[in-house]
Amino acid sequence: MIANKPINLTYKYIMKPILFKKDAEDVHNHFTDIGKKITKNNTTKKLFKKTFRYENNKLSQSILGIDFKNPVGLSAGFDYDGHLAETMYYVGFGFNTVGTVTFQQYEGNKPPRLARLPKSKSLLVNKGFKSEGAPAVAKRLDKMNLNDKTVGVSIGSTNIPEIDSIKKAIDDYVHGFEVFKNKDYLKYFEINISCPNARLTESFADLKNYEDLLVEINHLNIKKPLFVKMANELTFNHASKLVKTGIDKGISGFIFTNLVKDRNNKYFDKDEINSVDDLKGNFSGKPTQENADRLLKQMYKDYSNHTIFIGTGGIFNAQDAYTKIKNGASLVQLITGMIFEGPQVISKINHDLVKLIEKDGYENISEAVGANFRN
Repeated sequence: MIANKPINLTYKYIMKPILFKKDAEDVHNHFTDIGKKITKNNTTKKLFKKTFRYENNKLSQSILGIDFKNPVGLSAGFDYDGHLAETMYYVGFGFNTVGTVTFQQYEGNKPPRLARLPKSKSLLVNKGFKSEGAPAVAKRLDKMNLNDKTVGVSIGSTNIPEIDSIKKAIDDYVHGFEVFKNKDYLKYFEINISCPNARLTESFADLKNYEDLLVEINHLNIKKPLFVKMANELTFNHASKLVKTGIDKGISGFIFTNLVKDRNNKYFDKDEINSVDDLKGNFSGKPTQENADRLLKQMYKDYSNHTIFIGTGGIFNAQDAYTKIKNGASLVQLITGMIFEGPQVISKINHDLVKLIEKDGYENISEAVGANFRN
């Protein structure tokens, strides 16, 4: 069922004002602890499912052999150590990505690692692939009931001084994938080549480095779908080369997009962005939306016959999600929208997506994918 209006009002007028006065990472850790407790017994699972989860067959799809109950997923970057891999189903997500996980443990960049920009509808993020390490995360996931959930893992290169070359980074990616590749409960993988907070000076947005990485991952003979998460501030030409190379190397789909770096982005409130001038990090939410949508639309136009796309960046309501879907996204992902609007926003988005597709005369959400190119 859809989360009711009192929950929305409680979050907006009582919980959010209190939470937003506290350190963002402390709040994240607190709610992670709460989330872990939800799946400890059947009563709390049933309660959360009844309160937060909305289901409708018009939202279900089978994509690349994976069943998605609804198109709204949790992006990598929230549940980075997999504590909430089972919980997110009961909150209402159609799928959720654990990570980004790195092969070796890394405590994260120097705090503060998270900050809120409410007027800009954005989060400053500077975690830098904070991770307990793939073996520890895999051990945790192994103990969960995930076989009937749609869960994937995002893999990145460990952000430590010892990983100081592209070759070492590629080796680290490969070791990370080796830990997870035969886990039956995982339905897909993401390759995160676009973390803007890592210390390695060379980038996997460089076409040669990117191609070398995909060649080595190919050698692993991974049977699950692989998605590449793309940077936001790319030109059409650069993005096109990355997508084409990925298709040629067997990549299943592409996620547009990750965070923005440019602090002159027009969607920032000037006072807010100036207030974090001394903080390192990059930004999620509304400032990512326009370019993410622009890239998604162009890449779908050019490559929709060869691959699928997941849209992320700046989703706060059903219309934001529907815009990405009509621009070519088969699925969407979010984090910031949940933090600003509350966990009940997942069911609200799904509920309202049904209204939007019915208004447009569609029987299933899949019929709306790329609809902007048919009008």
